[in-house]
Amino acid sequence: VHFVESGGGLVQPGGSLRLSCAASGITFRAYAIGWFRQAPGKEREGVSCIGSTDGSTYYADSVQGRFTISRDNARNLLYLQMNSLKPEDTAVYYCAANLMRTRVVGPPRIYEYDYWGQGTQVTVSS
Repeated sequence: VHFVESGGGLVQPGGSLRLSCAASGITFRAYAIGWFRQAPGKEREGVSCIGSTDGSTYYADSVQGRFTISRDNARNLLYLQMNSLKPEDTAVYYCAANLMRTRVVGPPRIYEYDYWGQGTQVTVSS
């Protein structure tokens, strides 16, 4: 199983980025998938997640209204559209699959997730 994140980069405050996560070796449509991020010196935190096929979603309070998660089960792709980016969004962003749930019922529990990608760096700075 491989998850490969892409789309990160350097962007000015207020800018936008679209992250992608490509999955292989997994029945992608069978899993809820999440985006996580980890800033230097901080713990990894859940940013957003989406159910396998029911459209259920979760957003952390810090990104609610600015980020949008989506998925294309036919192409085994997960996306995170990030708008109105802030310096505090700077982190390495990871995607992973929830091995215990297919629906999103609340904040993601990191121990439920596996098949972590290598991450993509997002830097928001002027």
